Amino acid sequence: MPDPLLTAAPDATRPVRLGVHGSSHLASRVITAAGHSSHEVEFVPYEVAEPFRPLRARALDVMIVKYAVQEPDIVVSRPVAFDGRALIVGKEHPLADRDTVSIEEAARYDCFRCPGDFPPYVWDRVVPPHTPSGTPLRRIHRMTTVKAMVGVLAAGQAVHVSFQSLGAMLPPHIRAVPIHDLPPAPVSLAWLRDVDLLPRAAILVADAERSAEQ
Repeated sequence: MPDPLLTAAPDATRPVRLGVHGSSHLASRVITAAGHSSHEVEFVPYEVAEPFRPLRARALDVMIVKYAVQEPDIVVSRPVAFDGRALIVGKEHPLADRDTVSIEEAARYDCFRCPGDFPPYVWDRVVPPHTPSGTPLRRIHRMTTVKAMVGVLAAGQAVHVSFQSLGAMLPPHIRAVPIHDLPPAPVSLAWLRDVDLLPRAAILVADAERSAEQ
């Protein structure tokens, strides 16, 4: 009798193409918690300035997103993880040696504005327009790629209000300092509404949702 894996369509047997930004550390954590192997997944990077372009071009099956993405052509899973907040700074920055920082302290320094086609309503959650006390965050630096952001941070006293998972891929001269007064960001999986998920991608999403609820 023929082996079903050998006779199945190529799309049915290939790894799930999972879109990640920056580090794949967070995605690996989600996959492992769901009881799956990294061999089942191909990590495909996407840029923050064009976060949904690879998904809409059908170059991805699913992608990692944070907060409540509200795009009409995209479906978002229930939260599958949470990512703690962090302030990304150069090692010579006045806040670099702190164990934790407050978003109120971060507001003393210039940070990054919403990049390219990134949804402004999500960027307002990533880099809030103002602190809980009402102090505006000066969102002035241009955000393009992680490499370019690192260059800006290393060259002066700019900061990036971001996530602890980014620390896994930062060079030694850049630090991720936890922000203690911003709540962790909900992490979800997203896919195109009008495209049927591959069976193995659908199973991964369901298992990730189920593991997060336990």
